[in-house]
Amino acid sequence: MQLAVIRGRATSTVKHPSLRGVKLLIAETLGGELEPVGDPVLVVDQLGAGAGDRVVISSDGLGLRQLLGDTTSPARWWTLSIVDDAGVQLHPE
Repeated sequence: MQLAVIRGRATSTVKHPSLRGVKLLIAETLGGELEPVGDPVLVVDQLGAGAGDRVVISSDGLGLRQLLGDTTSPARWWTLSIVDDAGVQLHPE
């Protein structure tokens, strides 16, 4: 699981059958200083997250395949929760 920020929505004219009708978002993972680190990832969202939202994402492909009901889905990342208070201290000093 990783903390990430949603940068926007992705659209596709051709998708794997398991992703038809599924909302795809572009997310950037956040590091210790809540700054983006690494490359953006494509995430499946069924929670209603939008641009600018902080979310917890998971790379548990098996869990996502179970959620989608398709064992052949190529998707890996998905939103687990929307973070409602970014002011919470993540690393106590």
